[in-house]
Amino acid sequence: MRMVDIIEKKRNGEALTNDELDYFVSGVTDGSLPDYQISALLMAIYFRGMTEEETIALTKLMSRSGECADLDALGPQTADKHSTGGVGDKTTLIAAPIAAAVGVKIAKMSGRGLGFTGGTVDKLQSIPNYKVRLNPKEFIKIVQKTGLSVVGQTGNFAPADKKLYALRDVTATVESLPLIASSIMSKKLAAGAKSVVLDVKYGSGAFMHDRKKAEALAEIMVKIGNACGRKTTAYITNMDAPLGFCVGNTLEVAEAAEVLKGKNVPDLKVLSLSLAAGMASLSLGIPRDRAKALCADALCGGRAYNKFLEWIAAQGGDISVFNDLESFTKAKYSARLCADRDGYIERLDALTVGHVSALLGAGRARIEDEVDLTAGIRLFKKPGDDVKKGDALAELQSGTVKDFRDALKMLSRAFKFSDEKPKLPPIIYSVI
Repeated sequence: MRMVDIIEKKRNGEALTNDELDYFVSGVTDGSLPDYQISALLMAIYFRGMTEEETIALTKLMSRSGECADLDALGPQTADKHSTGGVGDKTTLIAAPIAAAVGVKIAKMSGRGLGFTGGTVDKLQSIPNYKVRLNPKEFIKIVQKTGLSVVGQTGNFAPADKKLYALRDVTATVESLPLIASSIMSKKLAAGAKSVVLDVKYGSGAFMHDRKKAEALAEIMVKIGNACGRKTTAYITNMDAPLGFCVGNTLEVAEAAEVLKGKNVPDLKVLSLSLAAGMASLSLGIPRDRAKALCADALCGGRAYNKFLEWIAAQGGDISVFNDLESFTKAKYSARLCADRDGYIERLDALTVGHVSALLGAGRARIEDEVDLTAGIRLFKKPGDDVKKGDALAELQSGTVKDFRDALKMLSRAFKFSDEKPKLPPIIYSVI
């Protein structure tokens, strides 16, 4: 078998066999294929696409290219959740404790944020003493005890994906549905959970700006998951505006705790409950409506918040910080943005808010960069709200930035006003 023949075959629009894909993935993993041939095939896939059968086969092979987590000791009720990324997305911190409170076992590995999107691991590291690294035995033991553990990505999971993603990033082949789907799902398969809930976002603050493209991605990922023996569902959700009122690591942890304590943050609460219900429905084998009722009861009755505290404490986190959230979220420097006119907020551009948050220190340009855990934005007004001139729209905070003039100017451009109350889109567009 020769790589040049495989490249030529895909260049001509033909489907690759499982053996040909296996040759490709093996060569990527062991380093026997040169980057230029790997890149050539990636470009051929970008232009010619892949069939569902090819995409499923590629994902399976990538998922087996390295280690695979063994969650058999936790039984069949294991679930995982993946978000395609957004601004202010702290749903894992809320949905996971809710689902765990109704009997789902969640053994989750999460990544760090890059660019303007926040990573769950960064958020958790804002909690003093929280251990993001555990050995496999500790990881499983905490899930057995509390029903929930979230750690940083460790081990050699889907190494073929790491190599392919690095090359896609520098060869303008990132935006290929088969390659995106196989990248995401290969890691989910290797992570070992029996059920997978996907939060596929669209809008200005999402990887996918177009809803139809987000739906197409969700559909193929669900097909991959189900074909590989994982019960999988996807929620298509809106990311034109930030999720919740807080953007930034410590701020988002505090907001998640407030929602679990009973604070009503409508978009964040609705989405988190739905994602938790999705995990419960798949894992426990019950209808989604029944699962949603159980999850709502766990949230309203305080069991989800208690589960949150139990989980954080089990991983060494100092849960006393949740008794004084004002001190927990306080930053060294801050500034406020105020409205310069009356009206309704018609739009709050999530992408701009994310870039401002990164400018304040909450994001990173490279994965090895340090983040300012106290940096971020606290929003006081969201789309649909009535505003009077002089009202505070947002507070910017940072532990390192003293001069907020550029950030304030940039953030002011995120707010679009209207004289009439706008009609807002639903947070969840559809479920696949």
